[in-house]
Amino acid sequence: MTNFMISDNILIKWRTTLQIFTTTLLSLLLPLSFLLLARISTAGYLLSRNDVFPATETPSIVFFTLLHSIPLTPLHILVSVLCVASLVHTLNGGRKPFSTFSSTPATATRPRLYTAWLVLCTLQVCVGLGIEGSIGAGIEGSRFGHERNLICRVVFFLGLHGTTVHWWRTIVKPVVDDTIFGFEMEERWVERVVMGGSLGGLWWWRLRDEVESLVVVVEMKREMVAGVGVVDLMGWWLYYLVVTIGIVRVVKWLVWFGVVLIYQKVEQVRDDDDDFLRVEEKV
Repeated sequence: MTNFMISDNILIKWRTTLQIFTTTLLSLLLPLSFLLLARISTAGYLLSRNDVFPATETPSIVFFTLLHSIPLTPLHILVSVLCVASLVHTLNGGRKPFSTFSSTPATATRPRLYTAWLVLCTLQVCVGLGIEGSIGAGIEGSRFGHERNLICRVVFFLGLHGTTVHWWRTIVKPVVDDTIFGFEMEERWVERVVMGGSLGGLWWWRLRDEVESLVVVVEMKREMVAGVGVVDLMGWWLYYLVVTIGIVRVVKWLVWFGVVLIYQKVEQVRDDDDDFLRVEEKV
């Protein structure tokens, strides 16, 4: 009996470790999609200047499909829907307007879980093949990173973190939990810490320099009186949509902090009044 209990504990720990590792990797698909969108904007800008890609190998067909598709790519549509959902979630105070997918094993159909599977697989294919193609084409948007100020970068990162957390909760975690455990597990602080640390590492390594091209490319095309396409405008809109999410989070934190200060001040005044009344009663 003891051996069976030890085996079960080892199996549970192994599954838990695998779940944390898998959810962390898959949660980075959304930040990586912004990296890919930034490289698509950079590639479009280089094509508008008739520059040649410094390709080290033959780029994948998916990358050029994403680059030349008209008017929008599935990647733009998916990221837009996820960002809008995250903004609504942030404005809603973190409350869930819809119930999560059922965790009952007897449930025959779980359309929201299947939808999450479809979204996850589609984004994984687009990002994986697209990033590989951008590397093959030698596309890198870090040359535009110096154009933005520090405050804008910080606010964007806060918005990206909030969007990634929402993506992790609504899409990644339900799919991984159902695959590994067969039901949805409760959220743990270890998962959020590991996911946040991974996002911070990716931001410091690549995103902080390259993602700015979503905005800078549009500004440079306008200065050159070049045609600004729908894809460029969509990238610009997505960047400032994430910035808006970051601003909302900052405002909510400031409001919460102000309410706490006011509450403490009121409690302090109330305690002072009580002490004053006790002194008067003694007198």
